This record gives sequence, structure tokens and C-alpha cells, in this order.
Amino acid sequence: MPATPTPTPYRIALVSFPGIRAFDVSVITEVWGVDRTDRGVPAFDLRRTAAAPAPILLRGGLSLTPDRTLAWLSRADLIVVPGLDDHLTPAPGPVLEALRRAHARATPIAALCGGAFTLAQAGLLDGRRAVTHWNLTDLLRTHHRGVKVVRDALFVHDDNLWTSAGTAAGIDLCLHLVRTAHGAEAAATIARSMVTAPFRTGTQAQFIEHPTPHADRDADTLAEVRAFALTHLAQPHTVAGLAARAGMSPRSFARHFRATTGTAPLRWLITQRIAAAQKLLERTDLPLPEVARRTGFGSEITMRQHFATHLSTSPRDYRLAFHHTPAGPGVDTPGPQP
Repeated sequence: MPATPTPTPYRIALVSFPGIRAFDVSVITEVWGVDRTDRGVPAFDLRRTAAAPAPILLRGGLSLTPDRTLAWLSRADLIVVPGLDDHLTPAPGPVLEALRRAHARATPIAALCGGAFTLAQAGLLDGRRAVTHWNLTDLLRTHHRGVKVVRDALFVHDDNLWTSAGTAAGIDLCLHLVRTAHGAEAAATIARSMVTAPFRTGTQAQFIEHPTPHADRDADTLAEVRAFALTHLAQPHTVAGLAARAGMSPRSFARHFRATTGTAPLRWLITQRIAAAQKLLERTDLPLPEVARRTGFGSEITMRQHFATHLSTSPRDYRLAFHHTPAGPGVDTPGPQP
């Protein structure tokens, strides 16, 4: 019997040039440069591309040695651009031209933090939505007036171009790209090895500088309410019901919840239900109506509507793409951390 052919590794090109941030290089390398195939994560082929083979000096006495030229971008399944130490650093002409050609080929391109400035220099963000660190939004607007700058998102997708907010949001985007291409379980496995959340809810609005408030005496109560909702996803929840559990009025509860998580209670709940449904679809052979019931959607139709809105796919197609060996009908409903 002929051997099963080995799947071609997913190819990621890290675009490097003088001025890129060492932290973002480390994030990209940690997500795609570590072999986790023994834990069920697909094989990745991460390459450090540059216009020339000479080592690139990074801040902090570090250096990066390219192992491919920019020509390798034509082979990449995904291109990732790190942020910049100086956000107005001009990218080399060959880098900008290579990015333009890649976008014309419809290769997905992701920029972390100030990497949005590099995409903007290439003209790729003209007329498109993009995000960067909240402290750089005015700078991006000033120097690239054609960009539709989004102020508070953790990451934004527009026309096969991804941009993310600052620092930790780059991790969020990288894990999201893994989740989109390879499923929630692969992203969760990588997140566990990095000791980080598979995804964060909310927006970067919760991190924008404001006058320091008094300690939020309701934080522990809200954490308990979120934990309760996660362990009882199958139950119907309303803002009024969750507010009563927290001992608050619905209006006060919604205000404190948004201040703590960066998002509204019901939006947060939908995100948790989708994540739980993704895991059941990947890990079990439960019928779709049962998945919908266990995760609180109530009906397969409702679950399908939310998958279409948030994931641009259907539960059935998601299962076909990411289903693993069934764990059996007695599997507990998996859920993210509060």
C-alpha cells in the first residue's frame, strides 16, 4: 500500500528590513517557527525574507539573518510584516514593490502594530480600513490620509490585508490567522504553549489612556458572572439576568462590563458561544442541533447565522475543514477562560 503523501507545510514569509521591532519578530517566530506537529498543529515553513542576505540589526543588540530573498514571497501562503521602532521609518523600495506584487496575487498580508505604516507606504491601505496602536492613530492619519483608520479594534481585515493594534494585539492577530487557516484547536494549542489566551474579547478602547479611576470594586463580581455564563452556556442569558446575579441594575452592569472587557455583555457571550461551538465541531461528531443546544444558540439556524456573520462560513463547512478524531458524545462543552 503506497505511503500517504506528507502535506505541504503552510508557508509564512516574515518581511524584514532595518528598523523592524524585535518583539514582533519574536511573536511571529513563536507562533509559526516552533514545530508543534506532535501536538496536532499543522507543519509550518517560516522564512525570514529580505532584499539582501546581510544580517539586519534589531534594537537591543539583536540581529536577524534572512534565509530567503523577497522573491520567496511568491511562494508564501501568508506574509507577515513586523512593526517598527520608528513608525515613520521608510521601507526599502524592493520591500514595498514586493508587497504590492503579493497583494496583486491575492496573498494574505498581515502587519503587526506599526507595520500598518509599511503597508500604507506601499499604497495598499488607500481607501481601506486599518488599525495600529491607539497612540499612533493620529500619526497614521496625518501621514497617510487615504487610510480609513479604525481607532479601537484589536485587529482589522480589509481586502486580504490584516492590521493589528500594538504589541500584545499582534499575538491576537497571529493566533486569529492560525485559527482562520487551521481551526480553533490548532490556535488554542499554540496559545497554551505561549501561556496566553487563544483570543481576547473587546477592543483596544479598554487600553487607551484615561485618568486613572478608583479601584473597581465590582471587578470580582463581574469575573464571577462571566465564569457562571461560561459554565452554563446552554442556558439562555439576558443582560437583566446577568445584572441581577451581579447585584446591579442592567444599565450599571452593562457600563461596568464594557469598561472591564471592552465589549457589551451579549456581544461577549456570542463570542464565547461561537468559540465553544468551534471546539465541539472540531472534536466531536455531535449533530449540529445538539452543538447549537449545548452552546446556547438554541437552534441550528441561529448558530448558522452567527457563524456566517463572525466567521464567514457555516457550521457544516467549518466541521468539514477542521474536524479531528471524535472524542465521543459525552464530551463536556469546552469553553474559553473568563
